Order: sequence, then structure tokens, then C-alpha cells
Amino acid sequence: MVMGMSSYVLIGKVCGTHGIKGEIRISSNHELKEQIFKPGFTLYFTDHKIKEIITSYRHHKIYEMVTLEGYSNINEVLKYKNQNVYVKREDLTITDYLLEDLISCEVIEDSKSLGKVVNIIHNGPNTLLEVSGIKHFYIPKVNDYIEKVDINKKQIYVKNTGGLIL
Repeated sequence: MVMGMSSYVLIGKVCGTHGIKGEIRISSNHELKEQIFKPGFTLYFTDHKIKEIITSYRHHKIYEMVTLEGYSNINEVLKYKNQNVYVKREDLTITDYLLEDLISCEVIEDSKSLGKVVNIIHNGPNTLLEVSGIKHFYIPKVNDYIEKVDINKKQIYVKNTGGLIL
């Protein structure tokens, strides 16, 4: 694990409940949600990281719907409404890095620093890296622009960004 990386990964937020049996509606854009949202997986709720285990899962409209072990009533899960949902990084199978690991990486083109990634934005089908430096701009996370990511050195090498920096 690279220095500065949290052992917990924010994966979404509880938007509300569904029905009276304690089903929770989670909004999540996380890139590994197919690994996370399944029975038996452990989630951590609130910034106090309260451990809960998924007993059932279904996708509904734009939400991830889960029930948790030991809860069968809406009143028992209301405490999680509007709370953040986390997973442990060690519980995920990560090939290279998570999108959130790119935050604070230096963006380099032709040996020149363009700034640092300050945010990741999910814009429908696209993922954008928000970069702040001499100028503030966005780079789509696609191979047309991203040449190489060195997550250990916290550096992203880019190309063809001329048209993106206004």
C-alpha cells in the first residue's frame, strides 16, 4: 500500500431506505462495486466505521439495495441514512490502483508538471481527473490522454492535453 492511502475506501452514501424490512438504498459510483455488493461482503458505515455484513443485494434503478445481517425493520437501519459507506482496502482485489489513489498525483506532460489531481469526477460514461496547477482543467481518464500512471511515485504521465487546457 502506498504511503498516505487509507485502509478504508469510501464507496458510496446511504440515500435512504426501501420498504419496511430494513433494505438500505446506497448511491455508489465505485469502480469495483461488482466485487463489493454481494451477500457476505463487509461494509463499514459512518465515519466511525460500524461493521455490517450484507445478507442480500439487488440493483434497483440507479441504486445498490442491500439488507444487513441482524436487521429486519426499517427503524433499525434509519441511523445509517445520509451516512458514508466504506469497505476495507484489503477486502478488494485491486489490479493496479483505485481511482481515488490518483488524487494528489502530479500530472506530467513532456517532463513539465501541469499540476496535481484534486478530484475525480464521474460524468456519466466518462471519468474525469480534475487537475489544479497553473490552470484548472479536466483530463478524461482514457488512453488518448493518459500514457502511464506510476502510483508509487504519485505521478501521471499525459499526452495531447493542449486542447484541454484553456
